[in-house]
Amino acid sequence: MRTDLVSEPSTSRLPNEDFASVALPASGRGGVVVLLDGVTPPRDATGCVHSVPWFTARLGGALTELTVSHPDVPLADALSRAIAVTAGAHAETCDLSHPRTPQATVVLARWSPDRVEYLVLCDSALLVESPDGTVTAHLDDRLARLPRSARATEALVDANLRNQEGGFFTAAADPAVAARAVTGTLPRDGVRALAALTDGAARWVDTFREGDWADCLHIVREEGAQSLVDRVRRLERWDTKRTFLGRSKQHDDATVVYVEL
Repeated sequence: MRTDLVSEPSTSRLPNEDFASVALPASGRGGVVVLLDGVTPPRDATGCVHSVPWFTARLGGALTELTVSHPDVPLADALSRAIAVTAGAHAETCDLSHPRTPQATVVLARWSPDRVEYLVLCDSALLVESPDGTVTAHLDDRLARLPRSARATEALVDANLRNQEGGFFTAAADPAVAARAVTGTLPRDGVRALAALTDGAARWVDTFREGDWADCLHIVREEGAQSLVDRVRRLERWDTKRTFLGRSKQHDDATVVYVEL
């Protein structure tokens, strides 16, 4: 088995709000990938005394423990439990009903000798390569499907779209959101490699359109995860007229996890 993990903050002046882990049980029979992309809040209050990195570290740690220690618990149930545990850690000090309470996108992948399970919530991506080289992107595209006009202001998003029917969902404080995730199971012998990407790394495909998902995974496999992040950073610096970036921030935290089974 080969693994490669790179996580780079948007700038050295700000903390990295992503979380990533690869866990291999002592039995040697399988493993887990956990990837979170913390949602950066606006400058106004979030109702929480904790930072986004605090939240992603707590939620990511809980997910890693639960998915490894309880291999028979479905991933959506593990996410629900992890959200509940994390919410319990700051419910007494923070307003968890605030729409901007710390939250994150989620990618989970767990493999055993006979199957590969996956879960995707919001706009991070999971790429799955089959033995014949076919690459399938497992995505939760609800945020991307929203009309641009619906995303005009953060206040509108918070009131009508964030963790709302007809909008999109993130892992915040409500365990029930886990049921909204995109989930599935694949035969283990049909999977050769996995790559999980936060949207800061997935920009190479869905923002700059330098190639498709198969090209993206090929770069990670042949050149390494750092190469993909470096390519994204060069494109971000090159797009001075914001032709591709538009209103998006120039740099974002970028995390790539690659596992060759």
